[in-house]
Amino acid sequence: MTYRISSCPLWILLLVVAVACSREPKWSPELAGVYGRLAEAREDYERGVRLIVAGDDIAGQNLLAAAATRTAVAARECARTPGCDADLVRETAVDLARRSIVLRLDDRTAELTTDADDGLDPSAEDEDVLPVSTEIGAVSLLHGASLEEVIPINSRVLAQLNAWLTWKRPDLIEAHAHYNFLRAGLAPVYHEAGLPEALLFGMMATESGVKVHSYSRAGAAGPLQFMPATARRYGLGTLDGFDTRLDPVLAAQANARYMEEHLRRLRGNLELSLAAYNAGETRLARIHRRHPKASFWEPPVYYSLPLETRTYVPRVLAAALLFLQPEQYGLHFIEQEATVTSARLPSAASLGELAVCLGNVPGDVGWFRTLRNLNPAISPADRLAAGSRIDMPTTAAAVFTQRCKEQAPWMQIARVLHDADYPATPEIIHYTVQRGDSLAMIALEHRSSVQELAELNRIRPPGYTIYPGQQLTVPARH
Repeated sequence: MTYRISSCPLWILLLVVAVACSREPKWSPELAGVYGRLAEAREDYERGVRLIVAGDDIAGQNLLAAAATRTAVAARECARTPGCDADLVRETAVDLARRSIVLRLDDRTAELTTDADDGLDPSAEDEDVLPVSTEIGAVSLLHGASLEEVIPINSRVLAQLNAWLTWKRPDLIEAHAHYNFLRAGLAPVYHEAGLPEALLFGMMATESGVKVHSYSRAGAAGPLQFMPATARRYGLGTLDGFDTRLDPVLAAQANARYMEEHLRRLRGNLELSLAAYNAGETRLARIHRRHPKASFWEPPVYYSLPLETRTYVPRVLAAALLFLQPEQYGLHFIEQEATVTSARLPSAASLGELAVCLGNVPGDVGWFRTLRNLNPAISPADRLAAGSRIDMPTTAAAVFTQRCKEQAPWMQIARVLHDADYPATPEIIHYTVQRGDSLAMIALEHRSSVQELAELNRIRPPGYTIYPGQQLTVPARH
């Protein structure tokens, strides 16, 4: 049995009203208010959808009704506001009218149908994109200025500086520490592309906190959160069962190509290029064609974008600024030796066992995440054979030599803990695949590996294809 939420007759009226609005966008406080209400309508609708999917039908329907009301008010105000963009009102009305949700009561899965580029993802694969300009390259991004001079210190960037320096300060400091151990491989990628390294750090800190094995519910993966379709377009895929989106250097190379291409398309506009990366190039291209001279910050563009994108762009810029000028804002990153070396295992061990064996010193959080970032193709639960070579921080190598020998006490403790957490015959549970799931994401959430899940469920590489509603056998980790 299914329930379908569809458009109501109000949307037809809204389209008629919207057509009466003026088409020449000129900024005014009244105009900003109209666009703000349209943005709130989109957000109410999306929150309502999520509530309905979660099972709260009454609250969800109330938010859908609120979205309709906000759009109606915005349409009436648009009709009497000089400079209001009828296309923007009409697009919001059509967008909300086209959406539908199908809820299956048996497993509460949902399918949201909308425009091709509705997800916050730079992976739309239709041809509605801007032509590549040959007049500007990435090297001309700053037009002879430094990145600090290019970043606008407006209220929205200041708000994100405040976020990074208050509740997100620990996240930024940790992201910087992770980045330092990867920097030798990442910085040259952006330098060679003529892009500022601080921009790469800002994107990584915002996208994943520089956690190489980061996955989103929508299927984005890696330190720069590439969606599968975009990843394929920029040379990322599956290699011997390994998702190369998780390789920080390969991901940075793909990201640099993406940013260079879109800076060309958008004539060096940094904010719009970041918006395309987050919201989707198709959506951004459509907005840019309607308002070719408007900046990201101007209401016709700003309020046409989802809330996530309106937060994402200034947050990346703020993180980049703090990377360049930490002392100016009272920020102190961890000072540590961040060189990397390789070592051979004296006996069979997993990355998890090594993290236990290496321990930590006061002021740091241990080596587990760093070991994972430096060895992205290795599952932390898999024991590597004696003699296997892994990368590790140089500062950890001396401790490794002393404490991680086969019969060393700390290694014995690490093995006992590992075997308790990853028993040879783990308990089995059943998991229902949700929309947006990937096998890699499910493996991460259940502390397994893609290979283990594929073998248990007879899923074939290299695609590891799964589908919503599919029942998977998953090891239960305690």
